[in-house]
Amino acid sequence: MGSSTAAGSTIAFSAAAPATFDAAGYGALTFTEVGGVESIGTLGASTGKVDFQPLKGPREKHKGSTDYGSLQPSIALDDADAGQTLMKTAAEPDNNALYSTRVIYPSGAKRFFQSRVFGWPEDVGGADSILMAKPTVEINTKIVKVAAT
Repeated sequence: MGSSTAAGSTIAFSAAAPATFDAAGYGALTFTEVGGVESIGTLGASTGKVDFQPLKGPREKHKGSTDYGSLQPSIALDDADAGQTLMKTAAEPDNNALYSTRVIYPSGAKRFFQSRVFGWPEDVGGADSILMAKPTVEINTKIVKVAAT
């Protein structure tokens, strides 16, 4: 398959944790899709670089800690949307729970991970804009990648 647009991609959440952190475990969960999503964000881990320069010899470079990343979805506010309600609950300051998260690409490929939602800031733009939410979804586990079938 060649390149693809993001049109048709979805993000969904579940308050339940999978029995196993693999495709089967996540696949057994019931997810609630978030409506009104304009963009999801960048998926993928990055690893810190640790440098050491000895007085004699070449610079040594090692892999440091891994950050599994974060998403900054842009969402048109809809108080009747069940997925947005679940995200707002996850974003409450006293809620430190991990949520199972699923992203589906237009090809049908899936990405599963555990995340926390940090905030639910609402963006009130100008007269010709849609009321938007701009939460941050911090990814806390390795991303499980499932190929399209």
